[in-house]
Amino acid sequence: MRLSTRVAALCIGLLASHQAAAELPQRWVSAGGAVSEWVSALGGESKLVGVDTTSQHPQALKALPSIGYQRQLSAEGILSLRPQILVGTEEMGPPTVLSQVRTAGVQVELFSAQPDLAALQGNLQHLGKLLGSEEQASRAFKSYRGKLEEQQVRVRQAQLKQGAPGVLLLVGHAGGKPLIAGKDTAADWILQQSGGHNRATHTGYKPFSVEALASLNPQVLVFADRVLTGDEARAALFRENPILSSTPAAKDGRVIQLDPTLLVGGLGPRLPEALKALSEGFYPGMSTQ
Repeated sequence: MRLSTRVAALCIGLLASHQAAAELPQRWVSAGGAVSEWVSALGGESKLVGVDTTSQHPQALKALPSIGYQRQLSAEGILSLRPQILVGTEEMGPPTVLSQVRTAGVQVELFSAQPDLAALQGNLQHLGKLLGSEEQASRAFKSYRGKLEEQQVRVRQAQLKQGAPGVLLLVGHAGGKPLIAGKDTAADWILQQSGGHNRATHTGYKPFSVEALASLNPQVLVFADRVLTGDEARAALFRENPILSSTPAAKDGRVIQLDPTLLVGGLGPRLPEALKALSEGFYPGMSTQ
């Protein structure tokens, strides 16, 4: 009798578990590079049926149908994919589209785009519940926090030998009309975590004249181009903004390219490695151990 009772309890538990898994959304659409990367990292990549244009990693996401740019979504494009859930940050919109998607019966879940660990922890807990991967999400956060702590140690050790370089981070489109990343941005957080001193003192992203760019006198230039990559992106930046050639950064060859998708959707899983690479550019010869 005891054995039968145990077997029955086990069967009921398995049935309940299966039912709970079946109730989780299975057709996902995601907007915001970091959010999409975390969905994939937590085992949900096979559930994705569409992503926005900032969702470029992992490589497999590029093959999925696009719903456009995260801030300029259309209800028709999203609903045509028959999703059960749309996930993104508070940057996702416009609000009228999100309202239309909700009215059509699609679950809409918003995550924080704030560049801090508390926001990331909340995001991963929420995402873990939606995916049925709560333990995996908890492990991912602990690992991420540990990597950032290691990064802080590397920066402190480097700064014992060298002062923090003055840095500007430019976000552009084929080199033209760059925006300078100021305070309270993901870009500023990245510069700080990498050990750089952001020379920009404004808040948010602001266009500057070429004269103003040079007057900030950066020792290091970091640029993120939404269209071009590699040598082509670097050449376009200086071709469109020749005054930058007179900065200490350009004269010393301290010009570093950053993947623009790292700036979208909050703290993403690739950021710790990107921080390490930037630090090596800020502090030549620093230990990577």
